[in-house]
Amino acid sequence: MEKTCSLLVHFDKGTPALANEIKEALEGHDDAAKVDAMKKAVMLLLNGETLPQLFITIVRYVLPSEDHTVQKLLLLYLEIIDKTDSKGKILPEMILICQNLRNNLQHPNEYIRGVTLRFLCRLNETEIIEPLIPSILANLEHRHPYIRRNAILAVMAIYKLPQGEQLLVDAPEMIEKVLSTEADQSAKRNAFLMLFTCAQDRAVNYLLTHVDRVSEWGELLQMVVLELIRKVCRANKGEKGKYIKIIISLLSVPSAAVIYECAGTLVSLSSAPTAIKAAANTYCQLLLSQSDNNVKLIVLDRLNELKISHREIMVDMIMDILRALSSPNHDIRRKTLDIVLDLITPRNINEVVLTLKKEVVKTQSGELEKDGEYRQMLIQAIHSCAIKFPEVASTVVHLLMDFLGDSNVASAMDVAVFVREIIETNPKLRVSIITRLLDTFYQIRSARVCSCALWIISEYCLSLSEVESGISTIKQCLGDLPFYMASEEGDANDSSKKSQQVNSITVSSKRPAILADGTYATQSAASETAFSPPTVVNTTLTSGNLRSLLLTGDFFLGAVVACTLTKLVLRLAEVQPSKSEVNKASTQVLLIIVSMLQLGQSSFLPHPIDNDSNDRIVLCIRLLCNPGEEMKKIWLQSCRESFVQMLADKQLRETEELKAKAQVSHAQPDDLIDFYHLKSRKGMSQLELEDEVQDDLKRATGEFVKEGDDANKLNRILQLTAVCSDAAFRTMWAEFEWENKVAVNTVIQDEKEFLEHIIKSTNMKCLTAPSALEGDCGFLAANLYAKSVFGEDALVNLSIEKQGDGKLSGYIRIRSKTQGIALSLGDKITLKQKGGA
Repeated sequence: MEKTCSLLVHFDKGTPALANEIKEALEGHDDAAKVDAMKKAVMLLLNGETLPQLFITIVRYVLPSEDHTVQKLLLLYLEIIDKTDSKGKILPEMILICQNLRNNLQHPNEYIRGVTLRFLCRLNETEIIEPLIPSILANLEHRHPYIRRNAILAVMAIYKLPQGEQLLVDAPEMIEKVLSTEADQSAKRNAFLMLFTCAQDRAVNYLLTHVDRVSEWGELLQMVVLELIRKVCRANKGEKGKYIKIIISLLSVPSAAVIYECAGTLVSLSSAPTAIKAAANTYCQLLLSQSDNNVKLIVLDRLNELKISHREIMVDMIMDILRALSSPNHDIRRKTLDIVLDLITPRNINEVVLTLKKEVVKTQSGELEKDGEYRQMLIQAIHSCAIKFPEVASTVVHLLMDFLGDSNVASAMDVAVFVREIIETNPKLRVSIITRLLDTFYQIRSARVCSCALWIISEYCLSLSEVESGISTIKQCLGDLPFYMASEEGDANDSSKKSQQVNSITVSSKRPAILADGTYATQSAASETAFSPPTVVNTTLTSGNLRSLLLTGDFFLGAVVACTLTKLVLRLAEVQPSKSEVNKASTQVLLIIVSMLQLGQSSFLPHPIDNDSNDRIVLCIRLLCNPGEEMKKIWLQSCRESFVQMLADKQLRETEELKAKAQVSHAQPDDLIDFYHLKSRKGMSQLELEDEVQDDLKRATGEFVKEGDDANKLNRILQLTAVCSDAAFRTMWAEFEWENKVAVNTVIQDEKEFLEHIIKSTNMKCLTAPSALEGDCGFLAANLYAKSVFGEDALVNLSIEKQGDGKLSGYIRIRSKTQGIALSLGDKITLKQKGGA
């Protein structure tokens, strides 16, 4: 039969100690040797050894020792040895132990008395405890608080034993007297805890008698009071009113732990607006006053829970929550922004955006190492605000455009994407955005950002002056032609082999590129520039950012430049009445495009132009030489229409997600009417009245469920899923270390049906837009995401292809921060993927 264990100590089984060696050490006079021997004896006993021969030795040589460490180890030894025989009767030799314990309880040293009292808290044998009760009770009046507080705990432990009420009949009365006279806060806490545990009515009576002084009690006692209140109110919901008053009074105490527990207790007991507001105010106060980042994160979690269940009240707290952005910790900032973005309304949007703008300006100082990352978070938050409330876009777009040239590529790219969306959704801002973009284009240092900015210029430069300015700006950033001299090409030939060798080594050492759909791209020397990490160059107005980037071998950007110039010339033909001016511009653009092709095909650069970029640039040349009406329509209208459709799909998905997350429905004709002002007050406070109204509504709607209905509670346990953007997915995909690769093995023969089957089996969310999954091409790639109940992210990339025989083949890749999530999710997919099998 397994025995209970109140002590656990690590033991190295590789070096077992012999009982004879321990016995010899205990019989000696060296206290240090005795300490070591006692430790070995305790560890052997904990690992299943009996060592019966040591008991008499310990009684003879260890009991008389005055060394405190030896006495402490002796008590541990006594705690774990068997004190009863096979029939459950006390062993006769335990009488020797009783006498020693009685002596310890009367020992002049306070430490010996205290540890002995603590030892008695873990004894269950009434035959040993009964003779010691007079000595234990005598310690309740000892002058030292350390002994008194442990004596109270011993009384509580004894009273909780099966025969405890017979051993200490009047224990509650004695402890109540001690509580009324005790001055030490720890002893007072232990006394109240004893009444709370063993005589709850006495504890409640004491609390209500001294209700006016609760705020003056010590922190430890106040924590037990809150625990008592929770227990009483759960058992009797009708008495919540008088206890909530006590909780409100404790919200003003100096202890952070107490006011945190007060806020949590208020939320668990009452849904009255006044109570929720008081709890939210308390959390906000803690958020600003506490320096520990872990505390701040916990408080933000509590605020997030309040946001979900009491959004209307939390909306008024939004500016207080925003003050947490003063913390330098990015996790805190990210959680703060996530909460705030769900609380913005037309009433507070201007204040929120103004605060975010101020924070963006602060990041320009460059004092902190991670200013770029924080700025990216702020830009994404402002983007979200501007999409929800387009009227604020005009106040932020020009400020953010200053960061298009940011050295943090991710931050600059977020600005470019924001500008691209705002210029389409806010037509009134088009002219000012284009003007600003053309003025600051030369500052952009990243090829990715340049590509996005060039697309904006090609699509939204509509007037004659804008088109001409667009062409002029691009020409200026490309610099003078040609891009290289013939002599430079000859010099480059001499070192081409060496350069190619170095670059081939560089390519082979890099990780595979991750495309937008999460799949891997195979890299070669010829295609390296298309998938290489973002190149950032230091540029000025004279050197030309586009020229610098092209000379690094980025011909994908060269293709974007060619397409942009082609679109601008085609649009110039529509707005420029002078044919000669159009022909002049077309000739200049053709010269630029041909120069880029020559650069790509020369040996001046280590890598030649890739085939895709070459084909796109050649297409631009053909179109400029022979512009047809159908091609013009495709280039000048279809691209824009596709972008508009993409934004519409995105808006539709976000709207559906918001509807799914919405907790409060619109008012219905048959909804309950809250006759708040007609309710009898019966001397109740505002908080009590609100709480009773809320409880009445819960009873009427059946929200109060019987405590025993556990089945209903279990039915509500679901895996948590969350919204994750494509950019966030790619970032996490690159960061997460654990990957599990599962080969597709299924009888399902339709790609979309298989995707739906995996989504349903894993309860994950598909991040790939439905429009991207349309059509029947025999290949499907999709990204899935979920967050577990413990807050762990799980990423899945599904890449499948239909074979000639109709079967599906491919792989499902799973990535996570932890090995457990990756393996368990992989096992689940392996088990469930067969579908109809």
